[in-house]
This record gives sequence, C-alpha cells and structure tokens, in this order.
Amino acid sequence: MKQGLKIFGKAGELVVSTELEQLHSRKVIKPKHPHELSSKEKADALRYLMFLKEKHTGQIKGRGCADGQKQRMYMQKEETSSPTVAVESLLISATMDAYEKCDVATVDIPGAFMQADMVGNVHVKLEGRLTELLAKIDQETYNKYLHINNGNPTMYVRLKKAL
Repeated sequence: MKQGLKIFGKAGELVVSTELEQLHSRKVIKPKHPHELSSKEKADALRYLMFLKEKHTGQIKGRGCADGQKQRMYMQKEETSSPTVAVESLLISATMDAYEKCDVATVDIPGAFMQADMVGNVHVKLEGRLTELLAKIDQETYNKYLHINNGNPTMYVRLKKAL
C-alpha cells in the first residue's frame, strides 16, 4: 500500500478509504485496546494487507486482505483459505455451456466474503497510514483504540465477519 500511495497519491488514499469504509459499514471488525489482548493474541494477530493497482481502464482498484500465513502454523490450509472455484472447473463448465448454447450471466457481489459471520476468534493488526485512514472514517469509534507502537500508528481489531 505504501508504494501504491506514492504512485497514486490522493486517488490511492480515496480507494483505500473506500475499502476501509466497507470494513466499518459492514461491521466486519471490532476494535480492541492492546491491553484487552494477551501477548499470544497480539503475536498471533494477522497483518492487514492492502494492494493498489491501476486497471486497464485507468481506474485504481484496492484489495484488502488478512495475511493468513501465521494461521498456517496451527491450522490446515483448507480451514483458512477462501473457497474459490478451480480454473479447470470453470473452463469445463464454460465449454459445456458453449456447446449446449446456454445463456450465461455473471454477477459480482461487492464484499462477498464480508457477508459471512466469522467462526473463531481471529485478531488483525492494522498499521501505519492504513490505521490513520480507518480512524478518519469514524473518529469517535476508532481514535481511542489507536496507539503508537515503535513510532508506528497501530490498531488491533477482532474479525466479526470473514475477510
């Protein structure tokens, strides 16, 4: 995200803020004070990653996700990864639809994973500019959870919805 903000400037910040607004409006996260978490919970907290890219249309797109690498130490990959269709299955289905001359429609569900309630107790650590942009969305809710860790704005949140 840091490099994306350097490249895209204010437009990049707007995209990041839009992604963070989804976390807030869909009630995906619940902020936590650092003293509410054990040392182990803090150490196990997943980092929140944000990626920015420019589409071929010139539109800037942001994608946020939790870095699930830490979970792989104590959970199976199938338990932590998002269920997605295999490319081979999609191609077979599309080939069959074409052969049978079927009408096919596609749909995009914004924030699809954010619709599902979270199972388990997973914490995420937001850092740097990301934390400041989240706090701007609703200062009354988030500012009291923002703290400085080694000179870096940091916030811990518990996931209430899948991310």
